[in-house]
Amino acid sequence: MNTRKAFAAVLAVVLGSSSLVACSGDESSSSAGGADGAVTLTVWTSQEEQTDDSAWLQTQEKAFEEANPDMDITWKNSVVSPADAGITVTQDPSAAADVYLFANDQLGALKDANAIGALSDEGKEQIQQQAEQPLIDSVTGTDGEVYGLPYEPNTWFMYYNKSKLSEEDVKSFDTMLEKAKVSFPLSNSWYISSFYAGAGTEFFGADGLDESAGIEPGAKADAVTKYLADVAANPNFIDDADGSGLGGLANGSVDVVFSGAWDAKAAKEALGDDYAVAAPPVYNLDGEEVQMKAFSGSKAVAYNPNSEHQVAAAKFAQFLASSESQKSHFELNGVIPSDKTLADDADISSDPVAVALFDTVANASILQPTFKAMSDFWEPAENFGKALVNGEVTKENAVEKTKAWFSAYK
Repeated sequence: MNTRKAFAAVLAVVLGSSSLVACSGDESSSSAGGADGAVTLTVWTSQEEQTDDSAWLQTQEKAFEEANPDMDITWKNSVVSPADAGITVTQDPSAAADVYLFANDQLGALKDANAIGALSDEGKEQIQQQAEQPLIDSVTGTDGEVYGLPYEPNTWFMYYNKSKLSEEDVKSFDTMLEKAKVSFPLSNSWYISSFYAGAGTEFFGADGLDESAGIEPGAKADAVTKYLADVAANPNFIDDADGSGLGGLANGSVDVVFSGAWDAKAAKEALGDDYAVAAPPVYNLDGEEVQMKAFSGSKAVAYNPNSEHQVAAAKFAQFLASSESQKSHFELNGVIPSDKTLADDADISSDPVAVALFDTVANASILQPTFKAMSDFWEPAENFGKALVNGEVTKENAVEKTKAWFSAYK
């Protein structure tokens, strides 16, 4: 951590104010859990992030101490992964961590349990500087308040064989189908939605934050279905199910797969020197180029409003999501940062997965809504994708089948 002292000096200025919690005007810092003096903070992260004193969490805690010499901090770290936070924190918010990491699809449950604190003006300023709008939306509640600071995006893109396809080729789904074997999870509802979203289908409003808007297919949904019927019948298309895409990439029968950062190692091993990564492409819909739009979400850092040291907790949450902390997270654990100001960092910009993720979030994604009603989308969409793959949905019955599919959400 050669940059720790410089990092601490910068953040001492950035985070020097203790007005990080939205308290009422007559509420003192002590009544909200002041940020000076003796403070105990319980922090929950995954195991790999806190293995020893050189791990990401401990190094950030040490840097936070250096940036805040007026605080005498006792740290209590425990293992609770972001995937489990929504359940563990809400079981007893008053006994939960002061600061924790969470997956954004848990936001509704955390809010309902009063277990997550809204960002202050300073926190909002930080997130505006760091995050693309889909990531900001991913931690925005139905009340319009922002909860948590993203540190990792969650979406998908594509891996491809660069000996078969050029950087120009992979900008178009149709060009890839002409020149190579393309494996796409058409029978997976998380992926098939990208074709419809790009063509105007809205999932709970234009920004994914209007629960009353529901799921609206848009004027071009029938045309998208007809297009996908042709895709499913194309001999160069392979539906990626049960790991067949990566398997084909490894044995040479597949040249393109669509997945996320979690498959980077396997894709690189499969492709070797021909390994390449790119954001989702456009496709040609009745003569118009349409950008595929992947669902995106985030993992984020939150503070607990039930904390006895709420100001300090909010302050450390901001610190843990800062640019320098995200860079350290990348260096120590390979976590691709969500911070757009790091896109030009020499180490991160040389990582093809990071580049593809930044590009996808900024230009080829929409918010994956977190409303409970969104859970009704997945099974009918999966069944529709399977029907396309099986040839049960065709160009001839596309209008009828599309109408029946979307009527399930009314």
